[in-house]
Amino acid sequence: MTVNWTEIDEFAKQLIYRAGETIRESFKNPLQIDSKSDANDLVTNMDKEIEKYFVQEVKKAYASHHIMGEEGFGEQLKSLDGTVWIVDPIDGTMNFVHQQRNFAVSVGIYHNGIGMLGYIYDVVLDELYHARKDHGAFLNQKQLAPLKPVAVKESILALNATWVTPHDKVPYEVFGPLVHKVRGTRSYGSAALEMAYIASGRLDGYLTMRLSPWDIAGGKIIIEEVGGVVTDLFNNDHTLLSKESFFAGNPTVHKEIFEQYIQGKLEVK
Repeated sequence: MTVNWTEIDEFAKQLIYRAGETIRESFKNPLQIDSKSDANDLVTNMDKEIEKYFVQEVKKAYASHHIMGEEGFGEQLKSLDGTVWIVDPIDGTMNFVHQQRNFAVSVGIYHNGIGMLGYIYDVVLDELYHARKDHGAFLNQKQLAPLKPVAVKESILALNATWVTPHDKVPYEVFGPLVHKVRGTRSYGSAALEMAYIASGRLDGYLTMRLSPWDIAGGKIIIEEVGGVVTDLFNNDHTLLSKESFFAGNPTVHKEIFEQYIQGKLEVK
């Protein structure tokens, strides 16, 4: 059966814009805030409401499509067979709660494991990063240029300070020399936005120890459409079915960092 990706793209954008409008409206009202794995792993009533909205609307329009989301209202999938929507209703919930900015709606749509449509929507700035496989990537209506070579010493990396301080699960000594080598580091608190910034050239790389499929599904498609590279920290492809380490970046930066700073030196516990 032929899949009408133009139709699905238009439908997905409608859902994302409506979700963004609902989130902006919620700024006026008190949030219901809970924690998940620990006190800093926050979830709000809006995370849940937006994910339920996506699940309901996608299943109504495309009954055969599968949907997986962070808050568990979708399906528990063991494969990416068929057409699969991977949704993070609010990526950067802590920022959403404390700052009302620096968070995004992230959606990736895959077909038999191949990323076809990717979206990252900065709700507050009304910036939609989007891509369709083999059709380029865009920020709103402006096409993003292919990534140009960048030397590591001239790069800006997204890297959490946790990974360069003593830590019982990460050999932080691996990342210390890298932090001293690059031009600068940043941490925005939203994996989706950090990936969007790589695609748009605002960042040159992003490394972290653990990300879930919904954190990266949309951004992976967008980055790859501008010639970027998305792997785990061992230079392997992601399964997009479990939590894995993560390394995305400009291809020259990705290659130099992996070969000179990571290869053979890193063991994620």
